[in-house]
Amino acid sequence: MNIPSAYIHIPFCQQICHYCDFTKFFYNERLADEYLVALEKEIHTYIPEGKAKVKTIFVGGGTPTAVNHSQLDKLLKMIDDHFDIAGCEEYTFEANPGDLDVEKVRLLKAYGVNRISLGVQVFDDEMLEKIGRVHKVKDVYTNVDRLLQVGLSNVSIDLMYGLPGQTVRDFEKTIDEAMQFGLPHYSSYSLQIEPKTIFYQRYKKGTLVKPPEEDEAEMYELLQKKLADQGVHQYEISNFSKPGFESKHNLTYWNNEYYYGIGAGAHGYMPGKRTINIRPLPAYVKQAMENGQPILHEEPVGVKEQMEEEMFLGLRKTEGVSEAGFERKYGQKLEDVFGDALPTLKQRNLIVEDNGLVRLTDRGRILGNEVFREFLLDD
Repeated sequence: MNIPSAYIHIPFCQQICHYCDFTKFFYNERLADEYLVALEKEIHTYIPEGKAKVKTIFVGGGTPTAVNHSQLDKLLKMIDDHFDIAGCEEYTFEANPGDLDVEKVRLLKAYGVNRISLGVQVFDDEMLEKIGRVHKVKDVYTNVDRLLQVGLSNVSIDLMYGLPGQTVRDFEKTIDEAMQFGLPHYSSYSLQIEPKTIFYQRYKKGTLVKPPEEDEAEMYELLQKKLADQGVHQYEISNFSKPGFESKHNLTYWNNEYYYGIGAGAHGYMPGKRTINIRPLPAYVKQAMENGQPILHEEPVGVKEQMEEEMFLGLRKTEGVSEAGFERKYGQKLEDVFGDALPTLKQRNLIVEDNGLVRLTDRGRILGNEVFREFLLDD
């Protein structure tokens, strides 16, 4: 069974951001030690012997670099023991600016990590404090320098827009400062107010106000234009890169390919099923220690669901969905499966079909959810 990618979740943070609804817990040394033992049990269930050959590994969080040096060493060794790092094309660690001291950077490099995703969000100290981040703008400069010094130049930074009190001009300043780094990859997301977050509580009380929708749309358009002007092309709704630096791991998701989902709250996709792991830390650790299978829920995925997901995920990419690729994968022509949806969406100027590719128009990107709904097949 060939699973081309692995996602590994490390749920610890030094600080919980006001907008975050990922599985996360305040860092605690004892808890982190227990978690790493449980994590290895789960990995061993998937890969009982030898080293799994994968194209990409993504270690996300939380903040994987929030653990201490010996724990980071243990985590990296564990991954090295179970995965063929030498044959891995892209090995990414998420990090927060300020978490990466010289020793951690050297450790990551020594174990073969070749890509870093930095959670920068904005280049504005006051705004960083408002959204619950603990780093300062100067930490971004320090950490990028450290990474470049050891030869870790494949760095991506995350930016956020649509934040409370953020103006179009504020976000423009953030884009301009981000672009000065000349990095190969940028991701950018608008603020989503999720349940069980500090921002959600404030929103419910009426004390949190997002910028108007037209300002948010202008921020997104500004982002697209400024990055394009610098030769950083948009290859997915929220992702931009220089040619050849697209995130191979994220393309696994958008190409609807299989991946291991390991760790508390992690999602996985295996032949015939999607899995969601237990989120609460004590429950995850208990179950993983008992049988190495801390799965909360398994969703069967038949061919119908696979074809639907092929469209939902593939249309996020700028290039869209390949008609030949679809037929190769499912043995059916795209137009035969989605014969009703395609002409309707084309007529409404939400998708275009050219050179054997179906992709969203600019209007289709804005109304993405309406488009995706059309690709739900009847039972």
